[in-house]
Amino acid sequence: MAEYQVLEHDVLVIGAGGAGLRAAIEASANGVKVGLVTKSLLGKAHTVMAEGGVAAAMANVDDRDNWRVHFADTMRGGQYLNHPRMAELHAKEAPERVRELEAWGALFDRTKDGRILQRNFGGHRYARLAHVGDRTGLEMIRTLQDHGIHLGIDVHMEHTVVDLLKDGDRIAGAFAYDRERGRFKVFHAKAVVLATGGIGRAFQITSNSWEYTGDGHSLAYHAGASLKDMEFVQFHPTGMVWPPSVRGLLVTEGVRGEGGVLRNKEGRRFMFDDIPDNYKLQTADNEEEAWRYTIGDKNARRPPELLTRDHVARCIAREVREGRGSPHGGVFLDIAWIKEKLPNAAEHIKRKLPSMYHQFKQLADLDITQEPMEIGPTTHYMMGGVNVHPDSQMSDVPGLFAAGECAAGLHGANRLGGNSLSDLIVFGKRAGEFAAKFAKEHSTPALPKDRVDAVARIALEPFERQGTESAYDIQHELQERMQALVGIVRRQEEMEEAVAMIRRLESRAAKAVVHGNREYNPGWHTALDLRHLLTVSEAITIAGLDRKESRGAHFRDDFPNKDPEASKFNIVIVKGPDGAMQLKRVPVVPLTEEHKKIIEENQA
Repeated sequence: MAEYQVLEHDVLVIGAGGAGLRAAIEASANGVKVGLVTKSLLGKAHTVMAEGGVAAAMANVDDRDNWRVHFADTMRGGQYLNHPRMAELHAKEAPERVRELEAWGALFDRTKDGRILQRNFGGHRYARLAHVGDRTGLEMIRTLQDHGIHLGIDVHMEHTVVDLLKDGDRIAGAFAYDRERGRFKVFHAKAVVLATGGIGRAFQITSNSWEYTGDGHSLAYHAGASLKDMEFVQFHPTGMVWPPSVRGLLVTEGVRGEGGVLRNKEGRRFMFDDIPDNYKLQTADNEEEAWRYTIGDKNARRPPELLTRDHVARCIAREVREGRGSPHGGVFLDIAWIKEKLPNAAEHIKRKLPSMYHQFKQLADLDITQEPMEIGPTTHYMMGGVNVHPDSQMSDVPGLFAAGECAAGLHGANRLGGNSLSDLIVFGKRAGEFAAKFAKEHSTPALPKDRVDAVARIALEPFERQGTESAYDIQHELQERMQALVGIVRRQEEMEEAVAMIRRLESRAAKAVVHGNREYNPGWHTALDLRHLLTVSEAITIAGLDRKESRGAHFRDDFPNKDPEASKFNIVIVKGPDGAMQLKRVPVVPLTEEHKKIIEENQA
């Protein structure tokens, strides 16, 4: 019988990015005992890689902005598959959450009269992103950590959760292990908040770091919660493709917001070639108009480079596919060109985009003030996730909450840039608040000792197997094939091939062998991550097969147009009694009359 330590908490938060920290802070402020488990180290969460800013309709730069416009932009960007109540709460509460960060010590860039400065971003009608240069996420994490450290939260760094525990239908905690020493720990809790981020490591080219293996999505699914909108994986249009030392690293949308343009190998700004009808009234059709917008002319229309991410990514893919791409399979993102317009362009770029400048200078000897970057789409963000109640963030499983990237509903078919950071703080706060409320109103659940023992045995099985099957090989093949078969452009036969591939890899994963012992063993960590990677990969693929249209981030070559009937449902996935994935179409939450009125007001 494996030994394990039991730790008691009222609320357990899994994940220490923006959503997890904000949830832990709010739960602790509500007077309950909080535990915080993070797979990596504090300060290492992917939130720190969010560079562009926090979307919040504060109207500091453009007084025409308000929550109603932000709501309409978010719904339009999500192709109206968003949960309208979540989009409303997000748009209304984001400004207050940003001001709260400021009160806790966040040092935002400022307007000349001292207010928080806001910048332009793709899909947003007005300059809306509060920012700290191009390191906004880093400042958010610093602020939340500095504030949270005084609240008595128990932090467990470098711990991986293997399984969620239940007492009957309700949540009872989580089974985890210490990544350094391999010691098992059981976190006994009345409520659990999942804030584990995304699924990028299911693909070969991604901006996500090693932790993002879909843990929260998979843990919730196997615990009985439903997943929604899993077909919608966002490929950020601007990830580096060359040099190899920076492949996959994100180039913030802020580069385009500050005047960066996309060019093909012929030097032409190809984004002018394809502006969707529903954006034509808002989008510049010539270079001079686009530049006027960039320098703050309120009467100008925004550059086509700031269209929604799914559209920009597909335009880049088209240029590459038709032979107009860069030498290494991307296109060129050029901000150095603004020296034609600004005499002090190099200093301007360094001031506005300091992290971008230093990162690529140090890692690739590339000076973005003098030469263009070679970029292409990279797997970036997951719109789909745990199906949650819009107000409380609770899943189908009583006591199990989710917030941030591992929760679904806010973004619909495609997320607007900057909405991710405001999502974290708006719904992280709500998840912590309602998890604490749940913990106060319910008694301590029984600890399912039989299940704990079973999970411990399963976790140790790779050490006991014989053979040559390697978890690394399985992971590599999965990433390579998902990139090729379920990537930015999808087809029926390729996704069917992907489903068969996943089935084969599941069989191989059950035979994966780990050598050595439990201490400091990355091979063991990879073997345990495979369950999550395979689960989310299957969910993404079967949902993509079922949605026979192109909408938002989901683009099918064999069904290139939108299907009006498909706009009426979300795809929800649950674990069936036989252990197989069951897929069902659920009607989209209808817009209220007030929501319809807001959208009509903001059509132009």
